[in-house]
Amino acid sequence: MQNMGTILAKIGSNLKQLRLRRHLSTRELASRSGVSHSTISLIERDKISPTVDTLQAVLDALGSRLSEFLSSISEGASSPFYRADDMPEIGNPESISYKIIGLNHPHRSIQFLHETYAVGADSGEMLTHVAQEAGYVMSGQIEVTVGHETRILERGDGYYFDSQSFHRFRNVGRTTAKIISAISPPTY
Repeated sequence: MQNMGTILAKIGSNLKQLRLRRHLSTRELASRSGVSHSTISLIERDKISPTVDTLQAVLDALGSRLSEFLSSISEGASSPFYRADDMPEIGNPESISYKIIGLNHPHRSIQFLHETYAVGADSGEMLTHVAQEAGYVMSGQIEVTVGHETRILERGDGYYFDSQSFHRFRNVGRTTAKIISAISPPTY
């Protein structure tokens, strides 16, 4: 089983290989993606780990999908068990952490996440994508907005909705909030 460090170390080299196969310079890729060439260079040299949004922008410019890119990095694992260091961070640990469980599972049909929201963390603009989402609040208080409905959910509460409805998550409590969630089909 590959650990998170191994997966993250492969992001840079795999991204560079993909860029070179497309015969693009870092500056050309920067122009297409809206991500600075210096950031792309740092990612390719594994000096920084990109956020999901940054990686998605770069991969969009390369004509690649995030789910395929990440799956190609983590292929080969066969164990159904995942230690904490086997779960790559695909969010921002300082605000909203998303640790993905089972990224390397072959033929994965759900995205299973351990989400941690710092006090005051907000997913930002209303999100929408083609999927269904469900979650269970493990601790804290999360304000969840789906369409025109808003609820504050606490430990033991849950949600399930069609992700094509605009949605947003905010930690409105005084402590860190944690959610276990599933999204199908996976968005990354």
